Amino acid sequence: MNILLLGATGRVGSHLLKIAENDTHTYTLFVRSPEKLPSPLPPNMGVFKGDATDRRDLQQALKGQDGIISCLSTDKNNVLSIFTPLLVEEAGKKQIQRVVTVGTAGILQSRAEPDTYRFLSSESKRKTTTAAQDHLEAYQSLAKSDLDWTIVCPTFLPDGEKTGQIRFEEDVLPENGKRVTSGDTAAFTYDVFFKNLFIQKRVGLSE
Repeated sequence: MNILLLGATGRVGSHLLKIAENDTHTYTLFVRSPEKLPSPLPPNMGVFKGDATDRRDLQQALKGQDGIISCLSTDKNNVLSIFTPLLVEEAGKKQIQRVVTVGTAGILQSRAEPDTYRFLSSESKRKTTTAAQDHLEAYQSLAKSDLDWTIVCPTFLPDGEKTGQIRFEEDVLPENGKRVTSGDTAAFTYDVFFKNLFIQKRVGLSE
C-alpha cells in the first residue's frame, strides 16, 4: 500500500515515522523542509518537497497513492482550512478514499452543551479560538465529502513516547480527559488508518 504522510516533521508525525519504518507499506513524506527529517530514512520512505496548500504540489504528491495520513498542525495562515478542501477535491479525482487526520479535541462536541463544539463551550480554557477554528473548517470540509475520513482528536498533547494508556470515544472527549502523549496519538492514528476504524467520525482521545 502506498501512503501519503503529511506533517512527518511534527510532534505526532515524527512518532508515526518510527512506527511506519517497520512495516511493509511505502510512504511518501510530503514536507516543506526535508532537512528536518531523520537521516537516513528507512528504505520504505521517500520524500516529496512541497507546500500542502498548493494545488499543483498536492496533485503531484497524490499520484500513485492509496491512502492519506495527515498530521499537519495549524498555523496563523489557515493552512488546514486551505489544504483540506483541496485534499477532498484532489483525492476524489484520484479515487483515493481513505483519509485519516489528526485534529484537536476542541472540535468535538461538548459534554455539557451537546449542540456546541468544545472550543466554544464552557469546557474550553482556550485564550484564543484561531487554531480551533482552522481545525473546525477542516472538519467541515471532510464532513461534506464522500471520503472514508476519520479525525483523531487528542486533548492536551505533550510530547512523549507511547504508553498504551489511552481512552477514546466517538464525537466527545473521554470523561475527565486531561492529556495524551504524542506517541500514543501516533500509535492510535496508525491503527485507525490500517484497521479502517471510525469511518466518517471524530474520535476524542485522552489517557
